[in-house]
Amino acid sequence: MLNEPAAWRADAASASAPTSSPLPDTPPAAASPPAGPAHPGSPPKADEATGGSRRRTGVDPVKALMHRHRELCERAVDPLEIAAGLEAHGVTDRTAARFRHRDVFSLAEEMYARVPRDSDIEPETQHAASDTPRGRRRVWAVLTLLPGTLGALTLVGLDFTDGRMRLAVAAGGVLAVSAALRAALRRGPLRATTHTVPATDAWTCWLLAYALFGDGLLTAAVAGGPDEGWAPATAPLLALVFAVAPGAWCAQLFRSVARRRLASSRGLEEFAASVRPLLLAVFALFVCVLCTLIGVAAAVLGQDAAYAGTGTLGALLLLARLLTAHGRTHAPAVVLGAAAAAEALAVCTVFAGRLPGCGFLAVPVETAVDAWGPGTVPALACGAAALTLLVHAARTLTRASAHAPTDTTP
Repeated sequence: MLNEPAAWRADAASASAPTSSPLPDTPPAAASPPAGPAHPGSPPKADEATGGSRRRTGVDPVKALMHRHRELCERAVDPLEIAAGLEAHGVTDRTAARFRHRDVFSLAEEMYARVPRDSDIEPETQHAASDTPRGRRRVWAVLTLLPGTLGALTLVGLDFTDGRMRLAVAAGGVLAVSAALRAALRRGPLRATTHTVPATDAWTCWLLAYALFGDGLLTAAVAGGPDEGWAPATAPLLALVFAVAPGAWCAQLFRSVARRRLASSRGLEEFAASVRPLLLAVFALFVCVLCTLIGVAAAVLGQDAAYAGTGTLGALLLLARLLTAHGRTHAPAVVLGAAAAAEALAVCTVFAGRLPGCGFLAVPVETAVDAWGPGTVPALACGAAALTLLVHAARTLTRASAHAPTDTTP
C-alpha cells in the first residue's frame, strides 16, 4: 500500500457507510438542509453554522466509493483500469446509475479525476509508462519462432543419425524445444499473469504425447497388438510448435484491439458486444493458420495430415493459454484434464476388452476407429473440450476486468 495522503485520510473520516461490502446498494440519501433560525435575525447556532458542510461531505457517494476502492484508485494509471476493477467487483451500469452516472466508465472517469496526486504518489502510479524499454517489447515475437525452428532442426538431425546418437539427438531436441516453449510463454501476450494450476502443465504434456504416439498405439491395440514398435507421428507435433508464433500474434491482436474498444466503449454491455465477434474472428484466424501448418508439415514429412485431431488440440491449447494469460486459470486446468482423461480412457477400454466377459467395453472405440480412423478419439475429446473453453472464453474474456492492465513486462 502506498503512503496514505492527507486527502485520503479526510475521505476515510468522512465516509460514513460501512466498508464490509464493495458497494452500497444505493447511495446515501441527501441530507436535509439545516433548519433555519427560530426567529428572523437571530444568530445561527454553532452546529448549524459548521455541521452543514460536514454532512454534505459525508453523504458524497462517489467519495465513499473511492474510499472503499482506495488501492485501486491509487495505482490506476488511467480511468479504464478503474472501470475494469469496478466491473471485477460486480459494479454494473445499473449500479453506476445509483451514483448519478450513466455507466461504469463515466463513474471511473470521475473517480480517477478526484484521486489525490501527491508528489510522493505520482512516480509510483506512473510506472506503467516508463518501466519497459521500447526495444524489449518485441522480443517475444522472436521467441515464439524458436520452438518451431528447433523442432525442425531436431527432425533433420534424426534423419542423419541412428542408434544411440539418434536417441541423444531426440532427447536433446525435446529439451531444447521445451526450453524454447517455456521462454516463449513467459513473455508477450501468452504469458500467465497469475499463478497457474500445477496440473495444467501435466495435462498439456499428456495431450502432446498422445498426439505423438497415441494414434499408433490405438491402431495397434485395435488390431490385437502392439506386437512391435510403431513410428511416432511427428507431423502433428511439428505443426503445433510452429503454431506458437501465430497463436501469440493472434493473442496480441485480440488484446490490443480489445483495449482500444475498451477505451471507446461507453458501457459494459456495449464493450462485451463488440469484443465477442473479435474473439471469434481471432480464433477462426488461428484455426485456419494451424490447418495450413498441418498440411505443410504432413506433406514435408510424408505423413497423413491429421486435421481433425491436431486442429482441435491446437485450438484447445490456444484457448487454454488465452484464458490463462487473462487470469482465468481454473477452467483451463479442468478442461485439459478432462480431455486427457478421455483419451486415456479410450485406450484403456480397448485393452480392458480383452478380459473375459469384458469385450463390450472395447466396442465403442473399435467401431469409431474402424469407421473414421484413430484420429477420431483425439478429435472428439479435444473438440468437445475446445468448444467448452470457447463458450467460457466468450463469457469471461468479453468483460472489462479481463483486460485490466496488471504489469508492464512485455
